[in-house]
Amino acid sequence: MAGITGLGTNMDIDGIVKALVDAERAPKDSQLARVEKSATSKFSAVGQLMSAISDFQTALKDLNSSDLFAKRSAKSSNIDLATVSATNTASSGKYQVTVEKLASASKVGTASFAKDATAAASGTLTVKLGPDDRGVDVQVAAGASLSEIRDSLNKALKDKGVSANIVSNPADGSSRLVLSSNTTGAGKDIYVQASAGLEAFRIGDFADNNPTSSPSGALAAMDTTSASSSGYINQAQDAEFTIDGLTLRSSSNTVSNAISDVTLNLVGAEPGKKFTVTVDQDTSTVKGNIKKFVDAYNKLIGVTKSLTSVTSAGEGNTPVTGPLLGDASVRSLLSTVRNELVNPSGQKDGVSILSDLGITTQKDGTLKIQDSKLDSVLSTQYESVAGFFTGDKGLTSRLNAKLDPYTQSGGILAERQNGLQETLNSVKDQRTQLDLRMAKVQTRLYAQYNAMDSLVAGLKQTSDRLSQALSNLPGVVKQS
Repeated sequence: MAGITGLGTNMDIDGIVKALVDAERAPKDSQLARVEKSATSKFSAVGQLMSAISDFQTALKDLNSSDLFAKRSAKSSNIDLATVSATNTASSGKYQVTVEKLASASKVGTASFAKDATAAASGTLTVKLGPDDRGVDVQVAAGASLSEIRDSLNKALKDKGVSANIVSNPADGSSRLVLSSNTTGAGKDIYVQASAGLEAFRIGDFADNNPTSSPSGALAAMDTTSASSSGYINQAQDAEFTIDGLTLRSSSNTVSNAISDVTLNLVGAEPGKKFTVTVDQDTSTVKGNIKKFVDAYNKLIGVTKSLTSVTSAGEGNTPVTGPLLGDASVRSLLSTVRNELVNPSGQKDGVSILSDLGITTQKDGTLKIQDSKLDSVLSTQYESVAGFFTGDKGLTSRLNAKLDPYTQSGGILAERQNGLQETLNSVKDQRTQLDLRMAKVQTRLYAQYNAMDSLVAGLKQTSDRLSQALSNLPGVVKQS
């Protein structure tokens, strides 16, 4: 609005100018809106197509893996007793296994001490795992409480895998130190040697742990006269198990050297109860990746259909068309992929085409898997299936090579999006130019209509003055 207008003529100049500007803008605005809508729709559609192709290529990459077909599955028929895993180099086989004993770690307790007891003398506790272990020396200060001794033990033994805690009797408040190891296997029991004055902490059968007499007044503050003696709560032991009747032992419940390239994780023991460990080709994972390949292909077909479809909008209405209807790139893509799917692999024996795996094309162009046939082929022609999908001449490599020109940087679809983006940028520039042109048109119209309004106002003033002058002339009869 250019100030207050229309005073001379009482015309709505603002409304007239707006209507004229809008009328001149409308055709170009409409054209730009159509171009922008079409380019935006196609840009989004090309993005959806690229995403679907990318998902398909990911499925192809996962399937084109020699490691995938080299994997071995390892199963236990009783996971309450043992779980199992295998490396790619494990040989196929079945084994009858029993778990007689689990490997365990040592847990020991000291003699009981009266409530609030403290050490009357300083000394050293040497904690060992097995009688031949060098051990760790822990210093105990005179007057140290049981909790302070516990803390000293934990600080010194943290790297040895031994921890200390206090267990107390609620009835009388008496307490004892309990030491636990996380090292399993026979011969790894906890031993505690004690210097003179700390005899109550001694655990294990050592010559210097059985003095003929204790120094007078040693540990006087720790009254153990009525306490139970120290000893083993749990002794460290090996796991005992059988494989196909052979009796075996292991210091750990994770057994990695009994069956070549197979690891048994013993989790429970039930003497004499047999279960089966099976090592075989990992057909379930391969089948899962084949299904991902089929699903990704079907998704690609579904996306292309939705982007190129014509949908009826009812009688008398214009059909709704997909943004890439009639697009040559889509037709070329589908034709290339379909031709490669039916192209024989060239293998002389075994799997040559998808239908040999029970994978067939349906009427709508999607693929369908016949599970029973796929399972049968995987169990009887595993190597042939691997050869069909993997390698430079395998189906997945051939398909991926056909798809790369569409998805790679600077490829067909990337260039298509660049062109569409240029169109959108051009629309933006044209809108800017249109705004500038319409601003000039508006300025011109305001100038013209305001000039007319001023002219009319001037003429009206002249008319009013003439009428007044004439009415004052002699002989003029004035109307009452």
